[in-house]
Amino acid sequence: MSLSTHILDAALGRPAAGVAVRLERAGTVLAEGVTDADGRIGGWVPGAGAHRLVFDTGGYFAARAVDAFYPEVAIDFTVTDPGEHYHVPLLLSPFAYSTYRGS
Repeated sequence: MSLSTHILDAALGRPAAGVAVRLERAGTVLAEGVTDADGRIGGWVPGAGAHRLVFDTGGYFAARAVDAFYPEVAIDFTVTDPGEHYHVPLLLSPFAYSTYRGS
């Protein structure tokens, strides 16, 4: 079982590199990382159960001198089958975001 994420800066039409992301379970940090040049982090192994990905969107936009509404984005999700790969993409702009379960 593995977990990956990918962030696309929809306002720029390109990957969001340099975003700090942490993976939590029951308030405990399981992993931390920063998105690469392609806006990706992969290879995390969270295990079954409820989890949260927290994206430091405020830091990302501040580093680019862009005003933004959301200082962070937290996505709660549940891993039901530890044998599967889970991919949680984030589409981001300064005043909106969306997500879905990817493949």
